[in-house]
Amino acid sequence: MYTALMASSAVALTVPMADWTSESGDSSTWTDSAEACVLHEETLPQNFPALTDSAAATSLAVKMQQALLAQKLQDVVTQPLNRGGTYAVLAAYGFTQSGVQYRAVQLFVSDAGKLRTVTGSYSEGEASPCVLELHDFLRNTAN
Repeated sequence: MYTALMASSAVALTVPMADWTSESGDSSTWTDSAEACVLHEETLPQNFPALTDSAAATSLAVKMQQALLAQKLQDVVTQPLNRGGTYAVLAAYGFTQSGVQYRAVQLFVSDAGKLRTVTGSYSEGEASPCVLELHDFLRNTAN
């Protein structure tokens, strides 16, 4: 199971999907019942001002794509997401850990001026329904 991006978080993530359970006392990490997918939330100390227009979000998405590619991540795609007046950036990429290929989908949002990420991951080729739930949650629900 993917654990490289997991760290503690001060904010509790609410995951509204059935059969997903919190794996930590602070609700920052969730897994589906088959343990095929993981969601993790983290608030980082770095400044991340709210994105209030599509041009700023698009520019940041391009910069994030370049930064993720520089980290040797595979098949990197980024896009701005309109969140009802503010914007977030969604990134998807592949990576290898302990010889296993994984996919990650990561949402970058501003939380009181600090960077907050919500990251979902699963092994490459995973066919569990949790993969679609994870993608839908990150694209449409998580903030």
